Amino acid sequence: MGVIKLIGILLRALLANRAALAMENLALRQQLAVLERSVKRPALRQSDRIFWAWLSKLWNGRRAALLIVKPETVIKWHRQGFRLYCEFLDAIPFIA
Repeated sequence: MGVIKLIGILLRALLANRAALAMENLALRQQLAVLERSVKRPALRQSDRIFWAWLSKLWNGRRAALLIVKPETVIKWHRQGFRLYCEFLDAIPFIA
């Protein structure tokens, strides 16, 4: 394989990663905008639906960003995970 071809593959990989990161950032910003304007349950407007339809055509990793949760929910998940981790550590016999 030629050096130029390897450089091309590397550049394409770097640009693809940056594009995916930019799309994820755009999706997260839009989710925050929806969350800020809603009280109990985020209400999606027609413009939100158009945004997600447009983004779904451009971004393959969109499924991971479709979950809209409250910060309290994330904190609860972290606490549950930490509890499970502590239980796991307690189950391991101590070797001196």
